[in-house]
Amino acid sequence: MAQVYPFQALRYNPNRVRLAEVVTQPYDKITPEMQERYYAASPGNLVRVILGKAEPGDGELDNVYTRAATYFSDWRRNRILVPDRQPAFYAYSQRFSPPRSSGRQLERRGFIGLGKIEDYAAGVVYRHEQTLSGPKVDRLNLLRATRAHFGQIFMLYDDPAAQVDKLLFSASAPPDVEVTDEYGVCNRVWAISAPAVLQQVRELMADKKLIIADGHHRYETALNYRNERRQQAGEIQSPEAPYEHVMMTFVNLAAEGLVVLPTHRVVFGLPDFVPVPLIERSQPYFTVTPLADCLEPARAIELLAEKGRDRTAWIMVTSGGFFLFEARPEAETSAALAALSPRQRKLDVAKLHKITLESALGISEEEIRNQKHINYVRDAEEAIARVRQGADAAFLLNPVPIGQMREVAFAGEVMPQKSTDFYPKLLSGLAVYALE
Repeated sequence: MAQVYPFQALRYNPNRVRLAEVVTQPYDKITPEMQERYYAASPGNLVRVILGKAEPGDGELDNVYTRAATYFSDWRRNRILVPDRQPAFYAYSQRFSPPRSSGRQLERRGFIGLGKIEDYAAGVVYRHEQTLSGPKVDRLNLLRATRAHFGQIFMLYDDPAAQVDKLLFSASAPPDVEVTDEYGVCNRVWAISAPAVLQQVRELMADKKLIIADGHHRYETALNYRNERRQQAGEIQSPEAPYEHVMMTFVNLAAEGLVVLPTHRVVFGLPDFVPVPLIERSQPYFTVTPLADCLEPARAIELLAEKGRDRTAWIMVTSGGFFLFEARPEAETSAALAALSPRQRKLDVAKLHKITLESALGISEEEIRNQKHINYVRDAEEAIARVRQGADAAFLLNPVPIGQMREVAFAGEVMPQKSTDFYPKLLSGLAVYALE
């Protein structure tokens, strides 16, 4: 099953940089404004590697990827990034308040290590969302240029007794590093290098199956890169070659601090969009209740949670007001869901995509995949604001329950893209895995 390994991470040298000025959110969460802020924070900020700026005149010999490789090489040579002296697993704690939680504090624990890259068919690593080709091309070009992994793939595993966490977090020593990010998340890391502990962790993880929580594109990039390097190596390839592994953060599915946020859908640019026909076409599968014309976002989310406890529910926001959709039993037998498994049919997001977006509104699966007529928004307030700014409609959703995600993933099935949003994100730059 899961093969995990300690490793000698490259880490930022506190004598050369301030950690708070060089770490970043994952590359796909970095907005242009964040990119500018990271660039200004420090010449050693990791954004220069994971999401560099394009420049006029970029070509085959000078581009964001070649510059990333140069930065990475210079930082190693100048000891801005330095290797640890011995292999370790890195216990990783994040203390945070979930959005709109009135300051309630949670802690999510896990550990950073290497995981063996497995084909999905091997039944060790499971995905739960569809991926797009564009991001994988970009990440593969970066990996080819730098030959290193800079962010961790977020992996989930089953450990109801929390044996791994108890082992790694048993000591009361102060963390090696502690940094608070721009969202107020306190990130702490301890390097655990005692050989007996490392071996125990490996043994405890040996019977685990892994679900990708975040990082589907980067995992599949690492898989493609492994296959590429295997082909280059020919008969002399080694099962322990560095490219056979990728850096992961492993988090227990039973962890108390495991938080999934909803990702709302904003629909725009449809010709002649009118809410009434959509509501009429939805009546066989949903009861539709008009709500207050101007519902506060916090109240909308609160109402949605109440209604979604035992059934699929979402709120549609249009220029004509707010409408609560609650699924009838007939929804799961809709012809629009015929190609889905019983597990997938239970998903709110699957019903929204298939019955409403595709069948009722006529947005094709390919258009959804390419984000034509649809944007994904974490914040309900922002989704509502976009309707006021001219979008056709926003669909506010409840988060996908962890249990549903687990069932779908372990069955070898997937959800629509952007179905889950784990919070908080894992910081990039706490550890780097260099393949050479």
